[in-house]
Amino acid sequence: MPARQVKIGQRLYMKTVAIVNPKGGSGKSTLSTQIAGYFASQGHKVMLGDADNQGSSKYWLSQRPASLPLIKTWDYQADLVLTAKPPPDITRLVIDTPGSLEGWRLKEVVSRADLVIVPILPSAFDVQATNAFLTNLTHLTSDQNTKIAVIGNRIDARTISASKLKSFLSYLDIPVIGFLRDTQYYLQMVEHGLSMFDISQSKIENDLIQWSSICKYLDSL
Repeated sequence: MPARQVKIGQRLYMKTVAIVNPKGGSGKSTLSTQIAGYFASQGHKVMLGDADNQGSSKYWLSQRPASLPLIKTWDYQADLVLTAKPPPDITRLVIDTPGSLEGWRLKEVVSRADLVIVPILPSAFDVQATNAFLTNLTHLTSDQNTKIAVIGNRIDARTISASKLKSFLSYLDIPVIGFLRDTQYYLQMVEHGLSMFDISQSKIENDLIQWSSICKYLDSL
């Protein structure tokens, strides 16, 4: 059964966020680690499940300093992550998924997720490749409470590409919850297991402004 978080009295139940896109290289692992880092910075008990055989999120976690808020993971093979049950104290589960997620794997992720986030790059090729996937995703979630949201990745919100992306998504009624610029900070943070929410705000003020709408949406779960 999907584990969804509601509040009864003072007890918290888990919420699950899955980062999904059928194309490789769209930024799923970067988003997964950053979102996990945000949840941890807010005091949540966080699990980051890496369902991709490349193991990028696991590597990030292996580099994470013990002095930072703890983020747990499973030492499982990729497919097992899709169905694994987190410890009872976990309040936020983030699932980093592989490219070409389809069939029972996609259905399993969607069935357990409270929110599916789809990162999309600004190129016409990426938008076109994601079109059929988003349509399928809306059908899979039509009879349940799973939300779908898109993040424009490596894109400036002021550009024509951003406007075209919003226009493309408008007919599917899928919200664009943020645009993230292409910055070397993300690559540098991988080597140290860091997120934007673990380092000095003065260095990344503009990036945190971009993250503000995404964080607000995550807080609404």
